[in-house]
Amino acid sequence: MVNEHRARKRFGQNFLHNPGIIDRIIAAVNPGKTDYLIEIGPGQGALTDKLVDHCCHLDVIEIDRDLAAVFQQRYADKENFTLHTADVLKFDFASLPLNEKPYKVIGNLPYNISTPLIFRLLSCKHLFSEMLFMLQLEVVDRMSAGPGSKSYGRLSIMTQYHCKVEKLFSVPPTAFKPQPKVDSAIVRLVPWAEPPFPAKDPAMLETVVRTAFSQRRKTLQNSLKTLLDKSLLQALSIDGTRRPETLSLAEYVSISNALGEDHL
Repeated sequence: MVNEHRARKRFGQNFLHNPGIIDRIIAAVNPGKTDYLIEIGPGQGALTDKLVDHCCHLDVIEIDRDLAAVFQQRYADKENFTLHTADVLKFDFASLPLNEKPYKVIGNLPYNISTPLIFRLLSCKHLFSEMLFMLQLEVVDRMSAGPGSKSYGRLSIMTQYHCKVEKLFSVPPTAFKPQPKVDSAIVRLVPWAEPPFPAKDPAMLETVVRTAFSQRRKTLQNSLKTLLDKSLLQALSIDGTRRPETLSLAEYVSISNALGEDHL
């Protein structure tokens, strides 16, 4: 039985079991009969049962072959259920069928892969109408942080560039078996139809932000000296002696736009 499966540390498994939290997550997803859903890491199926009965189609991605075998049998009679036994960090989301509506993505993401997975999903955000994740509270705080905060950094800027970020509610360790050593939180990401501050080249924006925060204690003119001369910052009315965490998303976009494609 799936609820007898022992959590595996190498997969970062912590299984959600709190009925109240489960109901709050389902209410946030609000699955409808015309919705196409993707669930990442279904665990013991706490959400899966409710999702598959209230959507048009559910694609589930599970790396644990033992769990996958249980799900394959458990939902064998569900025509609207497709199981993908795969590593989500290598999964090709573009291989999924294109439907009348973009996918909603749901997942209780293992802490050890959450940040690289978020960046992977942002790269194909056009496939999704929204993404609802349970993540380590610290990661959600980083995603939603504003300039000047200790949590503010590359993840904050790039997530907010691509999506509207909404922290919904916190989840205590007691909601899981086994209990993690950290608090968790639910976050909703809704891809912008048009970014509030469009970058001419999003790849250049990513390069600027990554370079700036690779040496976040240095001043901007020093951390970005491999990309630009401080005169460019002066032309943009940005003080080069500021720290990377003090600049807004709009300011980073203005720097990347000024650099232009020829600096890639």
